[in-house]
Amino acid sequence: MTPGNLPLGPLMLDIAGTELAADDRRRLAHPLTGGVILFARNYSSPEQLVRLTAEIHALRHPPLIIAVDQEGGRVQRFREGFTAIPPMRELGRAWDVGPQHGRQLASETGFVLASELQAHGVDLSLAPVLDIDHGASSIIGDRAFHSDPRAVAELARALVQGFKMAGMSSVGKHFPGHGYVRGDSHLEVPVDERAYEQIDTADLAPFRRLIDSGLGGVMPAHVIYPKVDDRPAGFSPVWLKQVLRGRLGFGGVIFSDDLSMEGASVAGGVVERAEAAFAAGCDMALVCNNPASVDELLGKLTFAAPAVSLARLARMHGRPRAGSMVKLREDARYSRALRTIAGIGQRDGELPLNS
Repeated sequence: MTPGNLPLGPLMLDIAGTELAADDRRRLAHPLTGGVILFARNYSSPEQLVRLTAEIHALRHPPLIIAVDQEGGRVQRFREGFTAIPPMRELGRAWDVGPQHGRQLASETGFVLASELQAHGVDLSLAPVLDIDHGASSIIGDRAFHSDPRAVAELARALVQGFKMAGMSSVGKHFPGHGYVRGDSHLEVPVDERAYEQIDTADLAPFRRLIDSGLGGVMPAHVIYPKVDDRPAGFSPVWLKQVLRGRLGFGGVIFSDDLSMEGASVAGGVVERAEAAFAAGCDMALVCNNPASVDELLGKLTFAAPAVSLARLARMHGRPRAGSMVKLREDARYSRALRTIAGIGQRDGELPLNS
């Protein structure tokens, strides 16, 4: 039975496998839950994904937001049955050949990516990556469009326009920029020693451009910028309230990065991490790959999402068209986009992207 009018909670959780187990259902029914993030372990086939997303959406009203990291390249959770999206660096290479050509490819890539997710009942891809490639970060690497802030901004804007054409919102990450530090925030607490002015000139430029174009969400980095604040950006009111909300005028959803990551450990245990994220200005906090921490958080956290957060979250629902891949394949707009992006990043001996 679907619970009636249970507002979305401020937590986005993961699930164990390719179908909902009893523990998954219990956690997703909790009032603190507002979304689900899916991983490769939750996917076995297009048909299975359609069943899973339909079951998740049927649990609550309004339905939980279903998200995935479907950036392309090495960060693409759903592969078999989906178009292989190139790493965003390939769009940067297209930009170097011709900016207008790069923008077109980015827009068509965004349309294909978003259309396929929504045809399987997924609301949102946590993309695009807006980090600048400073040549230092292995965790970012070819996930970044380019080393030039203008190229990143314009290509990401075009990708997001493709999302919008398909009816999907967008989440820019990792604010204010993860590309300068070598450390991987999954495994450690990276520190970026640059002054605010240096970060503002380069790394904030894509965020500023995308915010002006209607970016739906932002995800801050678990990186400390000590010349600005001694807390990681995701726990920093300076970065989230003063800079992101204040100076940049962002009015969308702020998603924390995964609170299970080592980069979040400076805030304490999982409850303290969530409290710190919300106090800093996050609307929704992600907790993944640690069921015990999720249960602790659901049992101990006392936090009610403010009305403004609920309004922001409501805008993140996509236009899921579960089970409509047959119709999508018959759509001339989608077919044209597939043909346009088919050769991106091909090298001698490689197969086409949609093979």
